[in-house]
Amino acid sequence: MDRWDRWDRVGRVAAYGAALALTPYLLIKVSWVVGSVLGLLPVGTGFGMVEWVVLNSATIAMAGIGIAVALALVRPWGMRIPGAPLAFCAWVGTGFLVPVLPYAVLSSLLGSADGNPKGGGDAGPSMPAWEAALVQIGFVGMGLGLAVALPTYMRRRWPDAFAGRLGDGGEGSPRALPWMAVVGALVGLIWLYWAAGGTAGVDHRGERDLAWYALSGVFGFWAFVASVATWAAVRGLPAQVPRWGPMVLGWLGSGSLFAWSGWKLPFTLYLAFAQPPDAALPENLALAAVLHTAALGAGVAMLRALVRTRRTGVMCRFRRRASRGR
Repeated sequence: MDRWDRWDRVGRVAAYGAALALTPYLLIKVSWVVGSVLGLLPVGTGFGMVEWVVLNSATIAMAGIGIAVALALVRPWGMRIPGAPLAFCAWVGTGFLVPVLPYAVLSSLLGSADGNPKGGGDAGPSMPAWEAALVQIGFVGMGLGLAVALPTYMRRRWPDAFAGRLGDGGEGSPRALPWMAVVGALVGLIWLYWAAGGTAGVDHRGERDLAWYALSGVFGFWAFVASVATWAAVRGLPAQVPRWGPMVLGWLGSGSLFAWSGWKLPFTLYLAFAQPPDAALPENLALAAVLHTAALGAGVAMLRALVRTRRTGVMCRFRRRASRGR
């Protein structure tokens, strides 16, 4: 109990830290919207005023939800609100931030080394160094905070979550190959192919940069992780492996598929239909739209499979215990 109490205290501190880390990002985005509307700040390259305000308003809402989720993991009212919407928001938040933590840290170090901090695709017009640093700190801090705070919260609220071992009941047919695992693996294979320098499906080779290669590799890796973890959880193999392993990896990987493709799909469709002259993606837009749509569907299906597998496994163990007690 002492060990769990220590972890619980660490998780509570991490939740407050996550909320605090993302607050500057929220304020920066608000300043971008207000400044653009008032004519004090320029609009981002490739966007009109309406598109720029809508894009940044969406990130303001996302940041606000992220802060609220972090506080829900530590405040008493977080134990009273419905679990499903909180779990969904946490799933999306961890899917956004945790899988790309190594990339975020590396890009920050590279930016600091060459004196030109990189804000990535989220960078605003003429972003000063201090502002870019706060954006990176917000992402890294929220990702690390959720990675620590969420498991401790789930242990408090759902003690049976991630308990048991693979093969203890509740899995599907051992001969069945979950379709979402196949789709996720195919999507991941294409992203890894691009990360390795493949050019098929790339229309604008000059638009590829180090960040695009790195993110393609990160997303491809987590697509494969999600596929393997979901396959293991549904089939119950390899037997006797602690269930929390594939459940956690499936949670993060499926969240990454859903969150990042859910963010990239509208932007891809906007470029495809608006065709702004000063903005382009390296990959073919039609292919990118298909990939992101497939990743969205696979991510949702993986989460559903993981949740149903877990619930069924708990019921099977409960029934076995009840039968032994008769």
